[in-house]
Amino acid sequence: MTFFFRKDEQLENLGDRVLEATWAEFPTLARNQIALTWIVYDPPVSVNTGGALSPQAFWNFPVRGYSYRGVERIYPASIVKLFYLVAIQEWLEKGMVGSSPEIERAMRDAIADSSNDATSLIVDVLSGTTSGPELPAAPFETWKTQRNIVNRYYQSLGWEEMATINVNQKTWCDGPYGRERAFVGELMDNRNMLTTNATARLLHSIVGGVAVSSGRSQAMMSLLKRSLNPADLPTDNDEDQITGFLGGGLPPEAQLWAKAGWTSQVRHDAAYIEIPNLRPYLLVVFTEGRPHSKNRQILPFISQQFAAAVATLGNRE
Repeated sequence: MTFFFRKDEQLENLGDRVLEATWAEFPTLARNQIALTWIVYDPPVSVNTGGALSPQAFWNFPVRGYSYRGVERIYPASIVKLFYLVAIQEWLEKGMVGSSPEIERAMRDAIADSSNDATSLIVDVLSGTTSGPELPAAPFETWKTQRNIVNRYYQSLGWEEMATINVNQKTWCDGPYGRERAFVGELMDNRNMLTTNATARLLHSIVGGVAVSSGRSQAMMSLLKRSLNPADLPTDNDEDQITGFLGGGLPPEAQLWAKAGWTSQVRHDAAYIEIPNLRPYLLVVFTEGRPHSKNRQILPFISQQFAAAVATLGNRE
């Protein structure tokens, strides 16, 4: 399989060391309960430039990367909201839907606060479907075809990383009911599924300013920006997308753009990170299984290890 990044012996060694340190620190975390993709932006840095590069120039610009189980399909939880964000921006750009204060509010709340209700509206707008009671067979077939429109969009990009993903389900607090429960399948075999490589490529395109358009990429970056200042973190929110995630392992002077996802079974994060004087990097980490999904130390530990690894690569310039 070809990747959008170039494998590199230096990063392979560093990445393997991070994983070994992680398993030493968390020995109950099985080898098949973690997947990750790490991209390093060597100078001249091709990302977060305000869209200075054309899409063709950007995709021809070589980047180094490392992945471990990066092609494994894993339930993504709220990481899927990143895919719906890019899709709704594409629909808006093409005039397939019209902008409205509610769509803008839903995009902000789905990403900033990881709202499932906001995501539900976005999926409805993208697909022209709504949740509700079970449907007769023929209308349900039409409904299912419409709900797969986001899958068709990502397949149309021709990116090899998107070949195995599934992004057609809403995100839930209690779970699906009615036609949504029928759509996910009796054995949940139609659940959303992502890989860390697919997630990394999508985030790479946003940070590179080539997701939909330069302006829309910058708007998405604004939604993904996270403050590492403890004073900015909500006091009434157990899961603030920093504490217990990759941001929790960064120095306070770092800058972070990220989207986390978690359930009782998984804990994930996808982040683009800038630490002063160091090379910027992108890191996507998925962890599965109990009790790891409840462990708020694993992702910050991994984040610290990768920040230290990047420091060994030399200065940004």
